[in-house]
Amino acid sequence: MDNNQPKPQNQLQLELKPEIAKGSYSNLAIISHSRSEFIIDFATTLPGLQKPEIGNRIIMTPEHAKRLMNALFDNISKYEAQFGVIDLSGGKGPQGGGTFNLADFGPLGGNKS
Repeated sequence: MDNNQPKPQNQLQLELKPEIAKGSYSNLAIISHSRSEFIIDFATTLPGLQKPEIGNRIIMTPEHAKRLMNALFDNISKYEAQFGVIDLSGGKGPQGGGTFNLADFGPLGGNKS
């Protein structure tokens, strides 16, 4: 490709800083919304932890939340076409754990009793 050619207007250039590139693990997402925004808290719950620890909070408009949902649906469909259907039955998987019920954790706000 000729470097002197202008880039298409719909091409987005992103910068990925090293501290963000390593990512963070989440096995729990808590979603809430108001009329004007969706809030997604990504948390990690592990054996031995008293309560899930929120590692990231993403706030977006309803329109962007729907775009995210559509992008996730598209990517999950592609993943399942390549690797097979993702099992949500709650059975023991290769990691030794299944899904869990968030209500089992009680209030996330922090009553330690």
